[in-house]
Amino acid sequence: MGRKIEFTKMHGLGNDYIYIDSDRFPIADPASFSIKWSKPHTGIGSDGLILISKSDKADYRMRIFNADGSEAMMCGNGSRCVGKFVYDKFISSSLDSHREHKGSSLNTAINLETNAGIKIIELDIKNGTAVGATVNMGEPILSNTAQVKTPDGSLKGQILKSDSGEFEATYVCMGNPHCVIFVDDLKQINLEHVGPQLEFNPIFPERANIEFVQVMPDGILRMRVWERGSGITQACGTGACATAVAAALTGRAPRKSTVRMDGGDLNITWSETDNHIYMNGPAETSFEGYIIED
Repeated sequence: MGRKIEFTKMHGLGNDYIYIDSDRFPIADPASFSIKWSKPHTGIGSDGLILISKSDKADYRMRIFNADGSEAMMCGNGSRCVGKFVYDKFISSSLDSHREHKGSSLNTAINLETNAGIKIIELDIKNGTAVGATVNMGEPILSNTAQVKTPDGSLKGQILKSDSGEFEATYVCMGNPHCVIFVDDLKQINLEHVGPQLEFNPIFPERANIEFVQVMPDGILRMRVWERGSGITQACGTGACATAVAAALTGRAPRKSTVRMDGGDLNITWSETDNHIYMNGPAETSFEGYIIED
């Protein structure tokens, strides 16, 4: 029998990943591992793999691998779940006074190293368990010549063409590149068809996550996402942040908004004080198990 690798299946609004403590269970080839075990019928089924380890720059580090094996810079839903993972498994069990302080805000701030920098996670604790978090996602980036093939690396209101039509696009980077497109009727968008066409549009040298957004009568931003490397997902934390920024930039919403995705809602605030994006939402554990390594 091969090595047993323990894992936890977690999701943020249906955006699900396989989470592994890679200090205990090192993964030699995480790209191949993610491809194999993300498959829904022959694997665990997920949007990808997230490895959690100690960090010499922060409290913990996470690495994200999409279902196609590509490594991502950042994952908003994943960061909240990492916060829950380390609190439930490591922090709560190490607090001598934890049982006396259930529900308090004791030791709920976590610094997380990502490929997009260090993010600060403030956990929401109920009855001694992490149920969600607010993540300081940092400042949005609106121009980057490595990610957008325009003279100044920006994209605001530019027309992108596909065989499904022409779309007015806005670029926002939250550590990973996003292309936000506002439409009058989201139900008319065949995301499975047009998503990959825009992801691989030549204007995005590193490809892009694609968000289609409809501003609802109550001001909620109804969004569906085609994630780079994973396809259609139930939710995307960085995509929700990019959507909120693009809506504010184009005058469609204030700097504080709710983004509603297939999996549920995230509350996004673009602070006027520090220009940082603050993302608030849930984190849940689906199940735990182990994999027998070949």
